[in-house]
Amino acid sequence: MSGYKFDFFISYSRKGSVQKWLVNHFYSKLTECLADECAPAPRVYVDKVMPRAVQWAHNLENSLRHSKIMIQLLTPHYFESDWCMAELESMRAREAMLGLAGADVTQGLIYPILYSDSDNFPLAERMRSWQDFKDYAYPELVYQDSVDYLPFCRKVRELARDLVQLARQVPEWSPDWPIVDRPEPVLIPPPPLPRFQT
Repeated sequence: MSGYKFDFFISYSRKGSVQKWLVNHFYSKLTECLADECAPAPRVYVDKVMPRAVQWAHNLENSLRHSKIMIQLLTPHYFESDWCMAELESMRAREAMLGLAGADVTQGLIYPILYSDSDNFPLAERMRSWQDFKDYAYPELVYQDSVDYLPFCRKVRELARDLVQLARQVPEWSPDWPIVDRPEPVLIPPPPLPRFQT
């Protein structure tokens, strides 16, 4: 597989309410707004739609390698996840390889979105700029029926415009994009079979 397959890769921790917010509100509104901004509609990868019977670690790595921009959904648990850190370090290594997100070129390939907290983030992460979505972090479906949902839609529309402009500036794809090793999956031993009395 060569070339970009996705415009955006969403990186997030499954702990807390962020996954429910992603599924209930953010993903569908983002893809809708991105489609309003350009044609063909930008492609967004999120691992909630991974097909069954696919070796998921390999699929995740391939999807990241073939994505232009990584969108981070920042929560305290994000920085506790080995998988999220591997995704982050992989994109940082790509930025370093391209000379992006440094003193001379501040723009990079990682687009952080603050979902919750920030006081407990690592110091280096607290120094970075992000799009603040804390005021829109309501995961329940009933949020769509509230008066607060319209400002969320406006915020996502602004985000989509920004992301489309950023994706147009991404360098050509390279098969040499670095991937930081991810942790081996934890294998849980099967429970012991009950012993039958004879």
